[in-house]
Amino acid sequence: MQRVAVRHVKVKPRCAVLTMLKRLDKIRFRGPRTRDDFPDLAESPPASDNECSDDMQLKPRSALRDTDDVLRDPAGSGSPTMAAAIQDFQRSESDRLNEVKGHLEIALLEKHFLQEELRKLREETNVDSLRQELERERSKRIDLEQKMNDVLKTRLEDSPPQPPRKQQSPSNNGTADKQQKEVWSSRLQKWLYERFGVYIEDFRFQPEESTVEAEEPLSAKRLTENMRRLKRGARPVTNFLRNLSALSNWHSVYTSAIAFIIYMNAAWHGWAIPMFLFLAILRLSLNYLIARGWRIQWSIVPEVSEPMEPPKEDLTVSEKFQLVLDVAQKAQNLFGKMADVLEKIKNLFMWVQPESTRKLYICLWVAFITSCVLPYKLMGFMIGLYAGIKFFIIDFLFKSCPKLRDKYDTPYIVWNSLPTDPQLKERTNANVSRRVQPVVSRSSLATVPCGVSREEETGRSHSTKKGAFHEIFNLPESERPLAVCENGWRCCLINRDRKMPTDYIRNGVLYVTENYLCFESSSSRSSSSKKNKVIKLVDITDIQKYKVLSVLPGSGMGISIATPSTQKPLVFGAMIHRDEAFEAIFTQYMKIMTTTKPPASAEL
Repeated sequence: MQRVAVRHVKVKPRCAVLTMLKRLDKIRFRGPRTRDDFPDLAESPPASDNECSDDMQLKPRSALRDTDDVLRDPAGSGSPTMAAAIQDFQRSESDRLNEVKGHLEIALLEKHFLQEELRKLREETNVDSLRQELERERSKRIDLEQKMNDVLKTRLEDSPPQPPRKQQSPSNNGTADKQQKEVWSSRLQKWLYERFGVYIEDFRFQPEESTVEAEEPLSAKRLTENMRRLKRGARPVTNFLRNLSALSNWHSVYTSAIAFIIYMNAAWHGWAIPMFLFLAILRLSLNYLIARGWRIQWSIVPEVSEPMEPPKEDLTVSEKFQLVLDVAQKAQNLFGKMADVLEKIKNLFMWVQPESTRKLYICLWVAFITSCVLPYKLMGFMIGLYAGIKFFIIDFLFKSCPKLRDKYDTPYIVWNSLPTDPQLKERTNANVSRRVQPVVSRSSLATVPCGVSREEETGRSHSTKKGAFHEIFNLPESERPLAVCENGWRCCLINRDRKMPTDYIRNGVLYVTENYLCFESSSSRSSSSKKNKVIKLVDITDIQKYKVLSVLPGSGMGISIATPSTQKPLVFGAMIHRDEAFEAIFTQYMKIMTTTKPPASAEL
């Protein structure tokens, strides 16, 4: 009996504990859980002995009493080994109970946290507010349907009754009419979209896409190709301007006379604009025939065919450097001319030079009053006649007689008198330097004799570092350096007719006057002018840019001047501002050659 009691004691708590462990394992390894997965402890039924095994039966109370007695007196009548086993079993059962207790506490905490998360989710979703908004929308829809039904009823009541056709009910007629109207409206919309939908889509506003063009890398071959393309593209424009200039200059007397008569006749009868339109149509017709293979060439000035240089595949380093220098020089000159034109226009409208702007202001007022008083037909007639006379007669006289142009050509005078920004800066600097001059210089200027202007006095008293200019070169007092080279250009004179090294190369400064080209040697003394060089501009037979050493890249830094008195041309080399000096000398040389006999010169 004692053994049986002990066996019952072992089985009962073990079944209850195992049942709780199974439930906890199910809860733990089930994965994500909801609130329903955690039943309340009050709702969970207590573990019974039958959950362990279906074959287990209830034990009588006598057996329980025996078991209690055995537990109270483990060292009873049984063996000592049995008592030790019972104690170990009690310890293991207590450990398991503590573990189950810990699992239950963890489950309760997880349940509490999950309830909090569920409450937060319900607050965030605002299910109640969404339901209220849905109910409002439903009520609005119902109201709109009622209003539509009322409007349809009123329209049906106001419309005259129509006799029923084929014994159809009025409700069926109304629905058929509605369906027919819907069909016609859908067809009309489809037709309109097919006809005008493409045009409507064009007016749809879209954000502008910013496209960045990829820049090509610098290449000598590409640079030369672009230069040739620019030259070919600008050729028609330059030919047109050259033909206009030839018409105005009466290069071909017969052609200019015929053009003048035709234009004046058209302007007299008011056909100037139709004549220009007809000329444009004629030009396009000729271009069409040329494109079809006809050989039609008409030009007042004969075109000069330039030799086409074959493109070089591989350029040497010096050729590439020379190409870059040439392009940079052309770009510099072109940008300089464009900047001068834009700055002059800006200064004309900004009253920088009031005398020139005042003339434009008066002309605009006269043109405005004339346009308000005279009819447009008369104004067109007057403008056409004036343009023909100005283009064919006045411009020809002004180009042929420069002195007449300098006196009476008002647009030419105004345009040349307009200053650029660098010129304005030089004027301001000159004014500031004049204000800073000491009182002694003012007293010396006050001693200028009567009848002599300040410019003449300053020109006459112009001197170099070694003395007066006309005394050093034995020239008349009226000869003075031009405004471009007041300080001269530093250079070296190479006289290839001399064999002595001291006479072959000389360092010094080059000046140009109205009639002479003067070279002041830096090694000459102030009292001697043997090493200085004076050349009459009239005696020059050839002037061109020169490159001293062909091995060096670039176009050179020298100017060669040929005269009858020298076997080989004189070379002025190592000039930093070679292009500026060449332009000044060549311009003055052409001016002297086009005028009459130059003034007498002093013998050297």
